[in-house]
Amino acid sequence: MLDAVDLDRKMNRASYERSYGPLREQLSGLQRSIFEAGIPVLVVFEGWDAAGKGDALEKLLGRIDPRGYEVHLTRAPTEEDRLRPFLWRFWTRIPERGGIALFDRSWYRRVLVERVEREVTRRVWESAYDEINQFERMLAEDGALLVKFFLHISREEQKRRFEKIEASKYESWRVTRRDWKAHRKYAQYRTAADEMLERTSTPWAPWTVVPSTDKRYRRVRVFETLAEAMEKALEAHHARKVARDAKPARPAPRTARRVDRTVLDDVDLSRRLTPARYEKELARWQGRLRELEFACYEARAPVVVALEGWDAAGKGGTIRRLVGALDPRGYTVIPIAAPKGDEATHHYLWRFWKRVPKAGHIAVFDRTWYGRVLVERVEGFCSEAEWRRAYHEINEFERSLSNAGATVVKYWLHVSKEKQLERFREREKDPARRYKITAEDWRNREKWDAYRLAVHDMITQTSTTYAPWTVVEANDKYWARVRCLQVLVEAVERHLG
Repeated sequence: MLDAVDLDRKMNRASYERSYGPLREQLSGLQRSIFEAGIPVLVVFEGWDAAGKGDALEKLLGRIDPRGYEVHLTRAPTEEDRLRPFLWRFWTRIPERGGIALFDRSWYRRVLVERVEREVTRRVWESAYDEINQFERMLAEDGALLVKFFLHISREEQKRRFEKIEASKYESWRVTRRDWKAHRKYAQYRTAADEMLERTSTPWAPWTVVPSTDKRYRRVRVFETLAEAMEKALEAHHARKVARDAKPARPAPRTARRVDRTVLDDVDLSRRLTPARYEKELARWQGRLRELEFACYEARAPVVVALEGWDAAGKGGTIRRLVGALDPRGYTVIPIAAPKGDEATHHYLWRFWKRVPKAGHIAVFDRTWYGRVLVERVEGFCSEAEWRRAYHEINEFERSLSNAGATVVKYWLHVSKEKQLERFREREKDPARRYKITAEDWRNREKWDAYRLAVHDMITQTSTTYAPWTVVEANDKYWARVRCLQVLVEAVERHLG
């Protein structure tokens, strides 16, 4: 791919002055339009050291409103970064809707620097290509614009620039021994860069290779490409808005898909434990889980526990027993409610990536990312295209966790419709627990069949070898609590070997 680039491309001063000023003004106006349309923009600068990435950023930022962008300089991962999946530090930096994030180096460090310098194994950087393409596709399908530049210069030009910088009294510090070491590996980096461009230039996030020998040509090419991409994104946004507005105000009612049997129908809800047996089993499994908590910490193996279930199925009580014997320094319980504030202005997975546990720690989610295919689907808080796409996105998210060494355990706490009604009425009668029952709980109960179908689809489409679902018989709370502890212990034991 790089062989086809004409590195002799130049622009004379007169042409540059005719183009550069208007482009800067155009980008300023486009930024306002992007903000108003709520389109998040990610701009990636990769390329050779001394190819002009800093200059391109400086000129670009000299015109757009600084309140609307953030610049992220990507260096070697910190200890905090290494304790999480490699995309964690980039997921947590994606911009809100209407914002712009500019990356001086990016997630491509894994398949360039870390590959060539052998900081990771071949298996790791090979799998990174899939995760990167999935990451970018998720963002693009959610409405984000991704613009990726690779600034290209020859080996000889890089050497000339290094020598010129070193000769400067004020800039010599910019060229380090590491830079010269990488320069000597120019051929290896070029091979890695060629493969990176070939494997990650996609319709939703294409690469633009910029000949960067001449700074005038480089600046104009970057500005033109970004302006064109923003204009196309705005046109697509407008077309979608027109299509939405053109839909009938009252669409014809759609008949719900009928499913005679679901994965929930074969659950034996008669399973139960006596109080004496419960106390014995609870102590046994809690004690073993505490031992495994310390083993996970030593092995730097994270654990992600996801609890979903019917209202009044006993999630709160189950969580208390799961963590009851654990060292509180090693786990976090994360309650999930409807997104608000920054959570509502980002991709729906953003708030879960922010809470991914460090290696060696346990995270217990009370409600999860499955809200997209449960409550958001049933209540119409997202489009059908969005919740259907989410099955694949969630599988990819959980695979990223697994690739980073996490044990992922997912529970659906299942109760009968009659048992739920009984518990609702008990809560209404008990002043100490009355706060647990709301009008929303009764409203959700009226949609039992719709939720039953959504749960069936969720389990059948997202129960994977690396993140399987366990449907827990929860009519008897004693049985459910012990069953959840047992499943978690056995999953962690398998993972630790």
